[in-house]
Amino acid sequence: MENSTNQRVKQYWNQGSCGTERTSKEKYSQEYFTEIEEFRYQYEPYIHTFAQFTRWHNKKMLEVGIGAGTDFLQFVRAGAQAHGVDLTEEAIANVEQRLSLYQLSAQEIKVTNAEKLNYPDNYFDLTYSWGVIHHTDNMEQALAEIYRVTKPGGRVKIMIYNAHSLHVLYMYIRHALLKGKIFKSPRWAIYHYQESYATKVYTKTDIKKMLRQFPHYNLRFYYWNQLIRDGAKFASIRKLLHKILPKWTRWYLAFEFEKSPVQA
Repeated sequence: MENSTNQRVKQYWNQGSCGTERTSKEKYSQEYFTEIEEFRYQYEPYIHTFAQFTRWHNKKMLEVGIGAGTDFLQFVRAGAQAHGVDLTEEAIANVEQRLSLYQLSAQEIKVTNAEKLNYPDNYFDLTYSWGVIHHTDNMEQALAEIYRVTKPGGRVKIMIYNAHSLHVLYMYIRHALLKGKIFKSPRWAIYHYQESYATKVYTKTDIKKMLRQFPHYNLRFYYWNQLIRDGAKFASIRKLLHKILPKWTRWYLAFEFEKSPVQA
């Protein structure tokens, strides 16, 4: 049984996987999936550089939180031995329909909680998750599970939300300060008002602390934003601030590392 927090998260994302709100086309049609994919990579083009889809040909990989399946489809197209999990039945339905539409197949897709991945230890060459585990009730446990199922020498690639970003400041002003809740924190505003209930934000320091118990090497961090669309409010100011403070204003905090070999 899911705990109450993860039940609320599941209910939210079962209403629509992330990215599906970007299209008004008939659900599961080719136009529906094409529009979702075009939007994602037009405004988040750095995903390709980070995921390196074609690198995982014939490699065993797991995506934690497949959502509408846009990134998962790229791994499958690249010939990876692709496994995918998600907390919601909605995501699984999206991906099943998407694979069928393009006459593709994956090794496995199933409903699974990121805090308890039903796979053996040291199983995957790559474990990948983009914008997902910050929604789960216990992200530390989800990270521990991701580490566990990755092979020694395997790669982990994750994106979460950055605590030091303009978006966090905006949410804090809107949902705390302007409502007289002056003793609430920016993290409180995100937890209660950013997408599903219990969304969390982290810093580079937070991630380093979490990883202390997991032997790893080649840890790298990246800071990105979804590219600003034409007509977005305060676009010129945002662009200037992102240029001046690239690591302190961006909404996406991505990191990757390699799992150290098993100690004797």
